Amino acid sequence: MLVKLGPVGRKNRAETVVIDDYDVWNLDHSLALIILPALKKLKEKKHGAPFVDNEDVPRELIMTAGKKKRYEKHGETDEHYFDRWDYVMDEMIFAFESKVYDDWEEQFFSESLDFSPDAIGDFDKKGYNVYSDRINNGFRLFGKYYNGLWD
Repeated sequence: MLVKLGPVGRKNRAETVVIDDYDVWNLDHSLALIILPALKKLKEKKHGAPFVDNEDVPRELIMTAGKKKRYEKHGETDEHYFDRWDYVMDEMIFAFESKVYDDWEEQFFSESLDFSPDAIGDFDKKGYNVYSDRINNGFRLFGKYYNGLWD
């Protein structure tokens, strides 16, 4: 399917997008092939950052209440303002890398991925869940900060 978009956005540019039937069979993977390099480029070239909520970063990057108040009142950023955005970007990149290079689950099996009844091997369920939760969090952050993906 060929999709032609007329003038788009402020730049008044026309875009042509080609979507084949097989692109939607695994749309999550197809989109990840585009999103991953775009996120990496944005992180490399970024000139600013959106505000990132404390709930989305590790303890060492949290903005204190006083600094948050100064940010809200005067727009003052703290020493970790851009570090918080880098953290969010890294988590999104991690999630999309895991989607593109979809063999991440193999590391949690002591033997090859063999699901037959005769297969012998240990499965690291705890490690798998931690890794899987990080992927899901990266996708959650992508949705939450989608409007912050600008340069």
